Amino acid sequence: MGGGPSVPVVPLSRDRVVLVTGGNTGIGYEATKHIAMMGASVIIACRSQTRASQAIRRMNEEFSASKEAGTLPEGINQTGRLAVDCMKLDLASLKSTMAFIEAFKASGRKLHVLLCNAGLAMLPRSFTEDGYETMFQVNYLGHFLVIAHLLPIMKTSGSDCRIVFSSSGAHMYSEWKFSESKIKAEDPSAYGRMLNYGTSKLFQIHHMYCLSRRLKGTDISVTCLHPGIVRTEITRSFIDSTALAAMFGTFRMLGFTKTPLQGATTLIDAAVNPVWRGVSDVYLVDCKPSSTHSCARNKEYQDKVWKYSLECLKNYLPENVIESLEDRT
Repeated sequence: MGGGPSVPVVPLSRDRVVLVTGGNTGIGYEATKHIAMMGASVIIACRSQTRASQAIRRMNEEFSASKEAGTLPEGINQTGRLAVDCMKLDLASLKSTMAFIEAFKASGRKLHVLLCNAGLAMLPRSFTEDGYETMFQVNYLGHFLVIAHLLPIMKTSGSDCRIVFSSSGAHMYSEWKFSESKIKAEDPSAYGRMLNYGTSKLFQIHHMYCLSRRLKGTDISVTCLHPGIVRTEITRSFIDSTALAAMFGTFRMLGFTKTPLQGATTLIDAAVNPVWRGVSDVYLVDCKPSSTHSCARNKEYQDKVWKYSLECLKNYLPENVIESLEDRT
């Protein structure tokens, strides 16, 4: 229940660049630390650079303590400090997201693995400064913009590049009624905290399928995963709801929840395991392929969400970026 497969250990080159959104806490923190311990250079992108810097310091302290105690996972042979850096990214602001994109481009870095991990769960009805329902923008639309602009860098970064979405089994409970008013949550009666959260996660899986069609013939693979019900800070999003807090407490009491490291295992596996090299259109649960909801596999629905996303971001996507996203299958 709360357990699962062990964390994979794969020797990685310091030249291999991994970007983790929301890497300062929860499963993103554990994924960042363990991938860096394998040797890669990891960048965590999050809203607070202060919290990111604190997280990096804590990672190195934990790494040093494990070395001294002789408790590092077998196969980890790193010495010195972990190669972890941070950049500011607020996915709830398209302006901030573009500033991050331009900063990353200006850094001249390659990008081999993009872990789209940052997210919010079951928020009360709210909107971003851009006018979109918050979970839709943070969990889905902001990542869409990041990917659209960084794909050209990934295409020239070398072999075995990967995009991984931290989705959720909650996509199974989303109701497919696509409309702009649903996404923008303009009608309070149409808004449901679990429903809109699940829908944002469904859109991530739609994104996976749409991207993989457009990336055929490249060295970039695209996968999604469900990390499980994880005991992380994400629960702060619904602490105001007695019903949701009680539900999570019951899951925890019954042993259905995972620690952040247990939840991060599938994310780490998707990022580094050689078995997933070149593999796309896979939804992973406990490091194994699993089934998605039929709505997630519906190409008509996928294309509607894709078209709507381009419309939402039209002021942030120049013509050359849009051309690079054309479906050539």
